[in-house]
Amino acid sequence: MERIWLKHYPSGVPAEVDLSRAASLTDVLEQSCRRFADLPAFSNMGTSMSYAELDRRSRAFGAWLQQQADLERGDRVALMMPNLLQYPVAMFGALRAGMTVVNVNPLYTARELQHQLQDSGAKVIVVLENFAHTLQEVLDRTAVRHVVSTRIGDMLSFPSGLVVNLAAKYLKGMVPSWHIPQAVEFAEALARGGRGTLRSVAVGPQDIAFLQYTGGTTGVPKGAMLTHANMVANLEQTAAWIGQNLREGGEIIVTALPLYHVFALTTNLLTFFKLGAHNVLITNPRDIDGLIKELKRVPFTVITGVNTLFNAMLNAPGIREINAGALKVAVAGGMAVQRAVADRWQQLFGVPLIEGYGLTETSPIVCANPLDTKAFEGSIGLPLPSTDVWIRDEQGGELPVGEIGEICVRGPQVMRGYWNNPEETRNVLSADRWLRTGDLGFMNEQGFVKLVDRRKDMIVVSGFKVFPNEIEDVAAAHPDVLEAAAIGVPNPHSGDAVALVVVLRRPGLTAGDLIAHCRRHLTAYKVPQEVVFRDAPLPKTNIGKILRRQIRDEELARRTGVVAVS
Repeated sequence: MERIWLKHYPSGVPAEVDLSRAASLTDVLEQSCRRFADLPAFSNMGTSMSYAELDRRSRAFGAWLQQQADLERGDRVALMMPNLLQYPVAMFGALRAGMTVVNVNPLYTARELQHQLQDSGAKVIVVLENFAHTLQEVLDRTAVRHVVSTRIGDMLSFPSGLVVNLAAKYLKGMVPSWHIPQAVEFAEALARGGRGTLRSVAVGPQDIAFLQYTGGTTGVPKGAMLTHANMVANLEQTAAWIGQNLREGGEIIVTALPLYHVFALTTNLLTFFKLGAHNVLITNPRDIDGLIKELKRVPFTVITGVNTLFNAMLNAPGIREINAGALKVAVAGGMAVQRAVADRWQQLFGVPLIEGYGLTETSPIVCANPLDTKAFEGSIGLPLPSTDVWIRDEQGGELPVGEIGEICVRGPQVMRGYWNNPEETRNVLSADRWLRTGDLGFMNEQGFVKLVDRRKDMIVVSGFKVFPNEIEDVAAAHPDVLEAAAIGVPNPHSGDAVALVVVLRRPGLTAGDLIAHCRRHLTAYKVPQEVVFRDAPLPKTNIGKILRRQIRDEELARRTGVVAVS
């Protein structure tokens, strides 16, 4: 296949990256600790931690895993916490000790947590005490031998940490009662490990760095095996893409998306750690007022997010009080960016939302727009160096430029496969290492890829394919619409009909008004047949992606009185 996109690469970006620079992700992280020792690596709630401090603390945690928890090379260590200073310490420590990190969504139910711990076989879990009651329910049905508990303020400076911990437990009631007798406090684990020595472990490129579980929106969550080679490759690819625009040791990135999600893990933490950046961790991104307050205080140069986060920020009081004069790059991913949101962002801050694309199975970045893009273009960009993208039809044949089909990816960042699940691996990964993404899109003459939608979310109206992203984009352009989800509902005449579930920015808009708005911008079969207004925010994943499938199930249940089974 011809890599037509290479002719349109930004100046200085190579077609291929050198994958021999580091044997493992651990090598990359240790190099940064040496190069940027005196610079701030992470900060949270006003407390900063330098690269040298992270080096020391992660060594201590790694030594505790080896000597106190008695773990061996390749054993799994689960991390169940939001964005706190404890996260990079525990993550880096586990990798340095030769372990595999299993990221866990702290909002999981007991059933979801049990599945992930059982499937991964994790022997140690580091958990924020706010969620320890959930762990307590399932602990005896897992392979976990050691529990390390921590509190929100444990790594904050005194007296801030003490105040935060007391407020969380006694004033805000954020810590439900729990009792795990064998639990060790994170600070104690660091103290014990600090009295020992971290043994050097020879970690190879094909060793698994992360078991990164998919969201489970298409079934039971599966653990993508992301090797050290996968992660190093994606770091090199990303660094090559952004290296012409950003300065080593001089950037400040705001991380509001959770680090346990692969987008923030690679894009924010690992990539900018390699660059020696200062990473500002936001513990609760749903507290938009708190996020705005932090943005007013920090002269940030980079911010990442998803469409719903940027939309929420733009609608928050105080957004115009942010001095974003230092802002160089705003990166959007995780879900399609709506033009209305992108336009409002650029009008306010003068910097476009740079959209990219990736998957858990690709470590995650596949495509990105050039950082010198002047305005939102609506594409997910060009394939990164050393990456091939192929648009295929339902029979697996290559489609010509401009035709919609399934986006397929091949490159060094593509996962080894799904953990203990060879059947599912064969379903998505061919013998010649092409990954079927399940996403529909097309490529234009310059090699830019346009994401149309998820195959599973496509609506078929009288035989015509309707893509929810397009309808939602049109609906979101109405000034009274805060957020919207387009779903297919049964119709005796057309098979499916389009229903639009909407949350308003202000009251007064009628269903007829919104349908008329859509009719001006959409061909007839794409126009919603009905509009359902909701007062509460639409359900979303942990990074803010709207859960269309759940919304559809809820709507079907409302109509029939029968709870839908997914």
